[in-house]
Amino acid sequence: MDSASRASRSAAPGGDGVPGRSEHDASESKASSAQGMEGSGVPARVRLDDVGMTPFLKRVTLFSSGGPFLEGYVLGIIGVALTKMTPDLGIDDHWSGMIGVAALVGLFIGASVGGWVTDLIGRRKMFVIDVVTIVVLSVLCMFIASPVQLFILRFLIGITIGADYPIATSMITEFTPRRYRSISMGVIAAMWYVGANAAYLAGFFLLDVPGGWRWMLGSSVIPCLVILVGRWSIPESPRWLLAKGRVEEAEAVVLQVYGEGITMDDEVTATKTRFSKIFHGTYLRRVLFVGIIWLCQAIPMFAIYTYGPRIIGAFGLGEGRASLIGELIIGTLFMLGTIPAMFLAESLGRRPLILGCFAVMAVALAVLGLVPNAAMATVVICFGIYALFSGGPGNLEWLYPNELFPTDIRASAMGVAMAISRIGTVVSIYVLPSFMNEHGTGPTMLAGAAITLFGFVVSVFWAPETKGRSLAETGSPEFTGR
Repeated sequence: MDSASRASRSAAPGGDGVPGRSEHDASESKASSAQGMEGSGVPARVRLDDVGMTPFLKRVTLFSSGGPFLEGYVLGIIGVALTKMTPDLGIDDHWSGMIGVAALVGLFIGASVGGWVTDLIGRRKMFVIDVVTIVVLSVLCMFIASPVQLFILRFLIGITIGADYPIATSMITEFTPRRYRSISMGVIAAMWYVGANAAYLAGFFLLDVPGGWRWMLGSSVIPCLVILVGRWSIPESPRWLLAKGRVEEAEAVVLQVYGEGITMDDEVTATKTRFSKIFHGTYLRRVLFVGIIWLCQAIPMFAIYTYGPRIIGAFGLGEGRASLIGELIIGTLFMLGTIPAMFLAESLGRRPLILGCFAVMAVALAVLGLVPNAAMATVVICFGIYALFSGGPGNLEWLYPNELFPTDIRASAMGVAMAISRIGTVVSIYVLPSFMNEHGTGPTMLAGAAITLFGFVVSVFWAPETKGRSLAETGSPEFTGR
């Protein structure tokens, strides 16, 4: 990368130095430029946002998504384990709620602090540290003797997983070309559900084993080790290195990952990370938007997963192993819903996708609330519709914060948005057992419908369209998404 290229990093959003240019216009410009270069004997150069997908980039996506997998796993497994550990440890309603939210409180702290640290010292260093920490804490969970010990360990696990989110999503975003970005983030969303399903499957086989709940809590060691091996050789993000003025290191990573002919002349260099930047001007509105849509999608979903067996049983779908089969079916539908959303975000657009999905999800929960004694087929259909359409907001809550903020605060913004969502989630899951006991399943579903509808209203006013845009454009404070 020569000095002329570095000097041009203030170039515009569309990728060719002209503000507001569409991806199509920018592509035509690059094609014309490439033809001219070929005619003059100068090799054409491709910007980082326009490279193709490679096996290495697929590996970055797969193993970076280990954090969401682990969150889905640890939150899912505790819902199953609680049904067996309650008599062994003497857990009452208070401690049931506390244990249910422990990891979420930790996620709030880990995401908030972890994102800021990631922007300061880099994406890669914590890649290994936090996974090793989860291994140690998971092993310790197998030897608990009281609700207090379990609460503390679950809280610490939450911190480490929360710190992983901004690291992993920044890595994926900064390595992945724009035309594959929604697919890569969709993989992250899908992996949450894969983790939850894996937890319910483990719970199914361990449910009737004497002391099986201890093995459930320690079983997260297995995916941790797989993730650790996969992450070991992934290098630092070249965009982060460039943002810190470490140009030669950035060039070396680009050469290693993408090969010759790649330029980063639309990226900004030597930018100081200021956490307060997130809370000024248009960035404040963006982080509030992402936090709210995440909150409105996560509260009903986390309630279903954390206390899933109890909710499924209340609808007459059985108890014990039978309820876990119901959970696996619903979890599979949640996962399947992320797949069309990956592609619809590119073809239909981010904004129409989130509006349509929130509307359908609200209707599905409202039907369950208004007809709590409905036939089993109606219950299954409504849960299935909610799960399938949840894929839209589920994918975009990962994609939006990584597109709407620049490299110097991308991980910090991701952490803050996630922390906002977890505040409401923690409160809702803590009060859910008593709320269901006092008011019943119907009003609980209606409350979920109202929360989902609020997400729709916020999206009407604030949801931007980032389809086809470069990170340099969407991360600019001038970007409106209209």
